Amino acid sequence: MYAIADIAGKQFRVEEGRYLYIPYHEQAQPGDELVFDRVLLVVDGDQVYLGRPVVAGAAVKARVLEHVKADKVLVFKKKRRKRYKVKRGHRQRYTKVLIEALTLPENAQPLAVEAATA
Repeated sequence: MYAIADIAGKQFRVEEGRYLYIPYHEQAQPGDELVFDRVLLVVDGDQVYLGRPVVAGAAVKARVLEHVKADKVLVFKKKRRKRYKVKRGHRQRYTKVLIEALTLPENAQPLAVEAATA
């Protein structure tokens, strides 16, 4: 079973037991549990639950493992013959989480798949 969840304005494919790097979550400390309730799609075997725009009652539970930084991205600006050059670096911060559970409500109805006519 997997789901597509909207986390901090970005869409991620989440599965139980997988690690995920999400945009930095400032209030979360390592060991905290996060619940993401904006689930757009859930696929459970042959059954598909499609949200319009979200699947009502579906949630993704995750545990914060650590805060990390990505590799440094260097930006170099230069104007020739003017003695002007600037070198700057940036390291994007992320929060590493472990997806613990995907939950669906009991009354969720799967999407009816229609046979394709060729």
